Amino acid sequence: MTVTFPLTFALTPSTQARAKADRDEILADPSFGKHFTDHMVTIDWSIEAGWHDARVTPYGPLMLDPASSVLHYGQEIFEGLKAYRHADNSIWTFRPEKNAERLQRSARRLALPELSVEDFIESVRQMIVIDGDWVPSAPETSLYLRPFMIANESFLGVRAAHKVSFYVIASPAGAYFADGVAPVKIWLSTDYSRAGRGGTGAAKCGGNYAASLLPQMEAYENGCAQVLFLDGETGTNVDELGGMNVFFVHGTDTIVTPRLTGSILEGVTRDSIMQLARDRGMTVEERAVTLAEWRDGVASGAITEVFACGTAAVVTPIGQLKAKDFTVGEADAPAGAITMSLRQELTDIQYGRVPDRHGWLTRLD
Repeated sequence: MTVTFPLTFALTPSTQARAKADRDEILADPSFGKHFTDHMVTIDWSIEAGWHDARVTPYGPLMLDPASSVLHYGQEIFEGLKAYRHADNSIWTFRPEKNAERLQRSARRLALPELSVEDFIESVRQMIVIDGDWVPSAPETSLYLRPFMIANESFLGVRAAHKVSFYVIASPAGAYFADGVAPVKIWLSTDYSRAGRGGTGAAKCGGNYAASLLPQMEAYENGCAQVLFLDGETGTNVDELGGMNVFFVHGTDTIVTPRLTGSILEGVTRDSIMQLARDRGMTVEERAVTLAEWRDGVASGAITEVFACGTAAVVTPIGQLKAKDFTVGEADAPAGAITMSLRQELTDIQYGRVPDRHGWLTRLD
Protein backbone atom coordinates (compact mmCIF):
# COMPACT_ATOMS: atom_id res chain seq x y z
CA MET A 1 0.00 0.00 0.00
CA THR A 2 1.29 3.45 -0.97
CA VAL A 3 1.21 5.96 1.87
CA THR A 4 0.84 9.62 0.92
CA PHE A 5 1.43 12.59 3.18
CA PRO A 6 -0.08 16.09 3.03
CA LEU A 7 1.93 18.49 0.94
CA THR A 8 3.93 21.33 2.49
CA PHE A 9 3.62 24.65 0.69
CA ALA A 10 6.58 26.96 0.14
CA LEU A 11 5.80 30.70 0.06
CA THR A 12 7.35 33.38 -2.13
CA PRO A 13 5.53 36.66 -1.38
CA SER A 14 4.98 39.07 -4.23
CA THR A 15 7.17 42.18 -4.29
CA GLN A 16 4.59 43.92 -6.48
CA ALA A 17 1.40 43.38 -4.50
CA ARG A 18 -1.25 46.00 -5.10
CA ALA A 19 -1.38 48.89 -2.64
CA LYS A 20 -4.34 48.95 -0.26
CA ALA A 21 -5.86 51.94 -2.04
CA ASP A 22 -5.73 50.13 -5.41
CA ARG A 23 -7.18 46.96 -3.90
CA ASP A 24 -9.97 48.88 -2.18
CA GLU A 25 -10.89 50.54 -5.47
CA ILE A 26 -11.22 47.12 -7.13
CA LEU A 27 -13.22 45.68 -4.23
CA ALA A 28 -15.65 48.58 -4.37
CA ASP A 29 -16.78 47.38 -7.81
CA PRO A 30 -15.28 43.94 -8.46
CA SER A 31 -17.56 42.83 -11.32
CA PHE A 32 -16.94 39.12 -12.03
CA GLY A 33 -13.72 37.48 -13.20
CA LYS A 34 -11.96 40.67 -14.27
CA HIS A 35 -9.44 41.27 -11.47
CA PHE A 36 -7.08 38.79 -9.82
CA THR A 37 -5.27 38.70 -6.52
CA ASP A 38 -1.53 39.01 -5.98
CA HIS A 39 -0.67 35.33 -5.61
CA MET A 40 -1.36 31.87 -7.01
CA VAL A 41 -0.86 28.27 -5.92
CA THR A 42 1.02 25.71 -8.02
CA ILE A 43 1.50 21.97 -7.42
CA ASP A 44 3.36 19.83 -9.95
CA TRP A 45 2.84 16.16 -10.77
CA SER A 46 4.84 13.66 -12.75
CA ILE A 47 4.37 9.99 -13.38
CA GLU A 48 7.65 9.32 -11.55
CA ALA A 49 7.33 11.63 -8.53
CA GLY A 50 3.58 12.06 -8.05
CA TRP A 51 2.39 15.35 -6.55
CA HIS A 52 5.28 17.55 -5.42
CA ASP A 53 6.72 21.08 -5.23
CA ALA A 54 3.64 22.77 -3.74
CA ARG A 55 4.16 26.50 -3.64
CA VAL A 56 2.53 29.92 -3.35
CA THR A 57 4.08 32.46 -5.71
CA PRO A 58 3.29 35.87 -7.18
CA TYR A 59 0.46 35.80 -9.71
CA GLY A 60 1.87 35.79 -13.21
CA PRO A 61 2.01 34.18 -16.66
CA LEU A 62 2.54 30.45 -17.09
CA MET A 63 5.52 29.20 -19.07
CA LEU A 64 4.23 26.62 -21.55
CA ASP A 65 6.11 24.86 -24.29
CA PRO A 66 4.28 25.14 -27.65
CA ALA A 67 4.07 21.34 -27.62
CA SER A 68 2.36 21.21 -24.20
CA SER A 69 -0.31 18.56 -24.51
CA VAL A 70 -3.07 20.75 -23.05
CA LEU A 71 -2.79 22.99 -26.11
CA HIS A 72 -3.31 20.11 -28.54
CA TYR A 73 -5.51 17.57 -26.77
CA GLY A 74 -7.47 19.66 -24.25
CA GLN A 75 -6.48 17.62 -21.21
CA GLU A 76 -7.59 20.03 -18.48
CA ILE A 77 -10.20 20.41 -15.74
CA PHE A 78 -11.22 23.10 -13.28
CA GLU A 79 -13.38 23.95 -10.29
CA GLY A 80 -15.09 27.01 -8.85
CA LEU A 81 -15.84 27.89 -5.24
CA LYS A 82 -16.02 31.05 -3.14
CA ALA A 83 -14.57 32.53 0.02
CA TYR A 84 -17.04 34.57 2.11
CA ARG A 85 -16.28 37.23 4.70
CA HIS A 86 -18.55 36.92 7.75
CA ALA A 87 -19.68 39.76 9.98
CA ASP A 88 -16.88 39.05 12.49
CA ASN A 89 -14.34 39.41 9.65
CA SER A 90 -13.56 35.68 9.54
CA ILE A 91 -13.29 34.00 6.12
CA TRP A 92 -15.06 30.77 5.19
CA THR A 93 -15.75 28.62 2.17
CA PHE A 94 -18.70 26.39 1.36
CA ARG A 95 -18.46 22.59 1.03
CA PRO A 96 -14.94 22.55 -0.46
CA GLU A 97 -14.73 18.79 -0.04
CA LYS A 98 -17.51 18.46 -2.64
CA ASN A 99 -15.48 20.49 -5.12
CA ALA A 100 -12.41 18.41 -4.34
CA GLU A 101 -14.31 15.18 -4.94
CA ARG A 102 -15.75 16.50 -8.20
CA LEU A 103 -12.25 17.49 -9.33
CA GLN A 104 -11.20 13.91 -8.67
CA ARG A 105 -14.08 12.58 -10.79
CA SER A 106 -13.25 15.02 -13.56
CA ALA A 107 -9.60 13.96 -13.36
CA ARG A 108 -10.54 10.29 -13.78
CA ARG A 109 -12.65 11.09 -16.85
CA LEU A 110 -9.89 13.20 -18.44
CA ALA A 111 -7.12 10.70 -17.55
CA LEU A 112 -5.46 13.17 -15.17
CA PRO A 113 -4.00 12.42 -11.71
CA GLU A 114 -6.26 12.84 -8.69
CA LEU A 115 -5.32 15.41 -6.06
CA SER A 116 -6.30 14.46 -2.52
CA VAL A 117 -9.21 16.23 -0.86
CA GLU A 118 -6.87 17.38 1.93
CA ASP A 119 -4.36 18.94 -0.48
CA PHE A 120 -7.15 20.58 -2.48
CA ILE A 121 -8.59 22.27 0.61
CA GLU A 122 -5.14 23.26 1.85
CA SER A 123 -4.33 24.86 -1.52
CA VAL A 124 -7.44 27.02 -1.13
CA ARG A 125 -6.52 27.83 2.46
CA GLN A 126 -3.04 28.92 1.36
CA MET A 127 -4.59 31.45 -1.01
CA ILE A 128 -6.53 33.03 1.84
CA VAL A 129 -3.53 33.03 4.17
CA ILE A 130 -1.64 35.25 1.72
CA ASP A 131 -4.49 37.07 -0.08
CA GLY A 132 -7.23 37.21 2.54
CA ASP A 133 -7.41 41.00 2.25
CA TRP A 134 -8.89 40.44 -1.22
CA VAL A 135 -12.09 38.93 0.21
CA PRO A 136 -14.65 41.74 -0.10
CA SER A 137 -17.18 42.56 2.60
CA ALA A 138 -20.03 44.26 0.70
CA PRO A 139 -23.35 42.37 0.36
CA GLU A 140 -23.48 39.73 -2.39
CA THR A 141 -19.70 39.82 -2.85
CA SER A 142 -17.08 37.12 -2.35
CA LEU A 143 -13.67 35.96 -3.52
CA TYR A 144 -14.12 33.50 -6.36
CA LEU A 145 -11.52 30.72 -6.26
CA ARG A 146 -10.56 28.92 -9.47
CA PRO A 147 -8.56 25.70 -9.02
CA PHE A 148 -7.55 24.10 -12.33
CA MET A 149 -5.34 21.35 -13.65
CA ILE A 150 -3.56 21.15 -17.01
CA ALA A 151 -1.42 18.58 -18.79
CA ASN A 152 1.85 20.34 -19.57
CA GLU A 153 4.11 17.58 -20.85
CA SER A 154 5.72 18.60 -24.14
CA PHE A 155 4.89 15.96 -26.70
CA LEU A 156 2.68 15.26 -29.69
CA GLY A 157 0.81 12.00 -29.35
CA VAL A 158 -2.65 10.94 -28.23
CA ARG A 159 -2.08 9.56 -24.73
CA ALA A 160 -2.45 10.77 -21.17
CA ALA A 161 0.28 13.22 -20.25
CA HIS A 162 3.06 12.25 -17.84
CA LYS A 163 3.46 15.80 -16.49
CA VAL A 164 0.66 17.88 -15.00
CA SER A 165 0.30 21.03 -12.91
CA PHE A 166 -2.49 22.13 -10.61
CA TYR A 167 -3.09 25.82 -9.91
CA VAL A 168 -5.36 28.05 -7.84
CA ILE A 169 -6.06 31.66 -8.74
CA ALA A 170 -8.60 33.99 -7.16
CA SER A 171 -10.79 36.87 -8.30
CA PRO A 172 -13.00 39.20 -6.22
CA ALA A 173 -16.59 38.80 -7.39
CA GLY A 174 -19.73 40.88 -7.41
CA ALA A 175 -23.03 39.86 -8.99
CA TYR A 176 -22.75 37.33 -11.84
CA PHE A 177 -25.51 38.95 -13.91
CA ALA A 178 -25.37 42.67 -14.68
CA ASP A 179 -28.94 43.19 -13.46
CA GLY A 180 -28.29 41.38 -10.18
CA VAL A 181 -30.83 38.94 -8.75
CA ALA A 182 -33.69 39.35 -11.22
CA PRO A 183 -35.56 36.93 -13.49
CA VAL A 184 -33.62 36.22 -16.68
CA LYS A 185 -34.63 35.10 -20.13
CA ILE A 186 -32.92 32.00 -21.47
CA TRP A 187 -32.56 30.72 -25.03
CA LEU A 188 -33.37 27.15 -26.08
CA SER A 189 -30.63 25.67 -28.25
CA THR A 190 -32.12 23.27 -30.79
CA ASP A 191 -29.13 23.01 -33.14
CA TYR A 192 -26.44 22.15 -30.60
CA SER A 193 -25.92 19.80 -27.64
CA ARG A 194 -23.75 20.46 -24.64
CA ALA A 195 -22.67 16.82 -24.23
CA GLY A 196 -23.50 13.33 -25.45
CA ARG A 197 -23.89 9.89 -23.96
CA GLY A 198 -20.56 8.61 -22.70
CA GLY A 199 -18.94 12.02 -23.19
CA THR A 200 -17.50 14.47 -20.71
CA GLY A 201 -20.72 16.21 -19.65
CA ALA A 202 -20.35 15.15 -16.01
CA ALA A 203 -16.76 16.45 -15.88
CA LYS A 204 -15.95 20.09 -15.31
CA CYS A 205 -13.65 20.60 -18.26
CA GLY A 206 -13.12 23.46 -20.65
CA GLY A 207 -14.28 21.55 -23.71
CA ASN A 208 -17.85 21.45 -22.41
CA TYR A 209 -17.87 25.21 -22.00
CA ALA A 210 -16.20 25.80 -25.35
CA ALA A 211 -19.03 23.80 -26.96
CA SER A 212 -21.55 26.11 -25.30
CA LEU A 213 -20.06 29.40 -26.52
CA LEU A 214 -21.59 29.47 -30.01
CA PRO A 215 -25.15 28.78 -28.76
CA GLN A 216 -24.47 31.26 -25.93
CA MET A 217 -23.74 33.90 -28.57
CA GLU A 218 -27.04 32.94 -30.18
CA ALA A 219 -28.73 33.50 -26.83
CA TYR A 220 -27.27 37.00 -26.54
CA GLU A 221 -28.43 37.81 -30.07
CA ASN A 222 -31.95 36.89 -28.98
CA GLY A 223 -31.87 39.01 -25.84
CA CYS A 224 -31.25 36.14 -23.43
CA ALA A 225 -28.73 35.84 -20.61
CA GLN A 226 -28.14 32.09 -20.83
CA VAL A 227 -28.62 29.11 -23.13
CA LEU A 228 -30.54 25.92 -22.29
CA PHE A 229 -29.53 22.56 -23.73
CA LEU A 230 -31.63 19.47 -24.31
CA ASP A 231 -30.18 15.99 -24.02
CA GLY A 232 -28.00 14.98 -26.95
CA GLU A 233 -29.60 11.56 -27.34
CA THR A 234 -33.32 12.34 -27.85
CA GLY A 235 -33.42 16.13 -28.00
CA THR A 236 -36.54 16.12 -25.83
CA ASN A 237 -35.31 16.17 -22.21
CA VAL A 238 -34.07 19.25 -20.39
CA ASP A 239 -30.34 18.89 -19.68
CA GLU A 240 -28.83 22.01 -18.15
CA LEU A 241 -27.89 25.59 -18.92
CA GLY A 242 -24.50 26.54 -20.29
CA GLY A 243 -23.12 26.86 -16.79
CA MET A 244 -25.94 26.09 -14.35
CA ASN A 245 -28.38 23.39 -13.26
CA VAL A 246 -32.12 24.00 -13.56
CA PHE A 247 -35.04 23.42 -11.15
CA PHE A 248 -38.84 23.46 -11.54
CA VAL A 249 -41.15 24.34 -8.66
CA HIS A 250 -44.54 22.60 -8.56
CA GLY A 251 -46.96 24.37 -6.26
CA THR A 252 -45.67 24.97 -2.77
CA ASP A 253 -44.28 21.57 -1.84
CA THR A 254 -42.32 20.01 -4.72
CA ILE A 255 -39.18 20.83 -6.68
CA VAL A 256 -37.97 18.83 -9.67
CA THR A 257 -34.55 18.79 -11.33
CA PRO A 258 -33.22 16.67 -14.22
CA ARG A 259 -31.61 13.50 -12.95
CA LEU A 260 -27.89 13.01 -13.42
CA THR A 261 -27.40 11.07 -16.63
CA GLY A 262 -23.66 11.34 -17.14
CA SER A 263 -24.09 14.39 -19.35
CA ILE A 264 -25.17 16.77 -16.57
CA LEU A 265 -22.67 18.34 -14.16
CA GLU A 266 -23.28 17.38 -10.54
CA GLY A 267 -23.48 20.86 -9.06
CA VAL A 268 -22.57 21.59 -5.44
CA THR A 269 -25.25 24.30 -5.33
CA ARG A 270 -27.73 21.84 -6.89
CA ASP A 271 -27.08 19.31 -4.14
CA SER A 272 -27.34 21.98 -1.45
CA ILE A 273 -30.66 23.30 -2.77
CA MET A 274 -32.11 19.79 -2.72
CA GLN A 275 -31.05 19.33 0.90
CA LEU A 276 -32.51 22.66 1.98
CA ALA A 277 -35.80 21.81 0.27
CA ARG A 278 -35.93 18.44 2.02
CA ASP A 279 -35.27 20.19 5.33
CA ARG A 280 -38.48 22.16 4.71
CA GLY A 281 -40.44 18.98 4.16
CA MET A 282 -40.68 19.51 0.42
CA THR A 283 -40.69 16.64 -2.06
CA VAL A 284 -37.53 16.61 -4.19
CA GLU A 285 -37.63 14.72 -7.48
CA GLU A 286 -34.65 13.90 -9.68
CA ARG A 287 -36.05 12.63 -12.96
CA ALA A 288 -36.29 13.28 -16.67
CA VAL A 289 -38.05 16.55 -17.48
CA THR A 290 -39.20 16.97 -21.06
CA LEU A 291 -39.47 20.28 -22.85
CA ALA A 292 -43.15 19.49 -23.40
CA GLU A 293 -43.66 19.09 -19.64
CA TRP A 294 -42.11 22.51 -19.09
CA ARG A 295 -44.34 24.16 -21.70
CA ASP A 296 -47.52 22.43 -20.57
CA GLY A 297 -46.73 22.86 -16.89
CA VAL A 298 -46.29 26.61 -17.16
CA ALA A 299 -49.43 26.91 -19.31
CA SER A 300 -51.54 24.93 -16.84
CA GLY A 301 -50.04 26.45 -13.72
CA ALA A 302 -48.62 23.12 -12.53
CA ILE A 303 -45.11 24.60 -12.76
CA THR A 304 -45.16 27.78 -10.71
CA GLU A 305 -41.48 28.77 -10.73
CA VAL A 306 -38.31 27.92 -12.63
CA PHE A 307 -34.78 28.76 -11.50
CA ALA A 308 -31.15 28.01 -12.27
CA CYS A 309 -28.32 27.53 -9.80
CA GLY A 310 -24.55 27.37 -9.72
CA THR A 311 -21.59 28.57 -7.67
CA ALA A 312 -21.09 31.83 -9.56
CA ALA A 313 -24.71 33.00 -9.83
CA VAL A 314 -25.97 31.09 -6.74
CA VAL A 315 -29.73 30.95 -7.53
CA THR A 316 -31.20 32.86 -10.47
CA PRO A 317 -34.94 32.99 -11.24
CA ILE A 318 -35.89 32.19 -14.85
CA GLY A 319 -38.71 34.34 -16.17
CA GLN A 320 -38.97 33.17 -19.75
CA LEU A 321 -37.70 30.48 -22.09
CA LYS A 322 -37.37 31.64 -25.69
CA ALA A 323 -37.03 29.44 -28.76
CA LYS A 324 -37.11 30.02 -32.51
CA ASP A 325 -40.86 29.50 -32.79
CA PHE A 326 -42.30 29.74 -29.26
CA THR A 327 -41.85 31.17 -25.78
CA VAL A 328 -42.64 29.77 -22.35
CA GLY A 329 -43.51 32.17 -19.53
CA GLU A 330 -43.63 35.94 -19.44
CA ALA A 331 -40.70 38.31 -19.93
CA ASP A 332 -41.82 40.41 -16.95
CA ALA A 333 -42.58 37.48 -14.64
CA PRO A 334 -41.57 38.25 -11.04
CA ALA A 335 -39.11 36.12 -9.11
CA GLY A 336 -40.85 33.23 -7.36
CA ALA A 337 -41.23 33.17 -3.59
CA ILE A 338 -39.76 29.67 -3.16
CA THR A 339 -36.88 30.47 -5.50
CA MET A 340 -35.93 33.57 -3.55
CA SER A 341 -36.43 32.02 -0.12
CA LEU A 342 -34.15 29.09 -1.02
CA ARG A 343 -31.59 31.55 -2.34
CA GLN A 344 -31.82 33.60 0.84
CA GLU A 345 -31.43 30.56 3.06
CA LEU A 346 -28.42 29.32 1.11
CA THR A 347 -26.63 32.66 1.12
CA ASP A 348 -27.46 33.17 4.80
CA ILE A 349 -25.57 29.95 5.53
CA GLN A 350 -22.67 30.91 3.28
CA TYR A 351 -22.27 34.35 4.87
CA GLY A 352 -22.73 33.05 8.42
CA ARG A 353 -26.02 34.81 9.09
CA VAL A 354 -27.77 31.61 10.24
CA PRO A 355 -26.46 28.44 11.91
CA ASP A 356 -24.65 25.97 9.67
CA ARG A 357 -26.68 22.92 10.71
CA HIS A 358 -25.14 20.62 8.07
CA GLY A 359 -21.49 21.48 8.75
CA TRP A 360 -21.04 22.84 5.24
CA LEU A 361 -18.67 25.70 6.10
CA THR A 362 -14.87 25.44 6.36
CA ARG A 363 -12.91 28.29 7.91
CA LEU A 364 -9.95 29.41 5.82
CA ASP A 365 -8.29 32.27 7.70
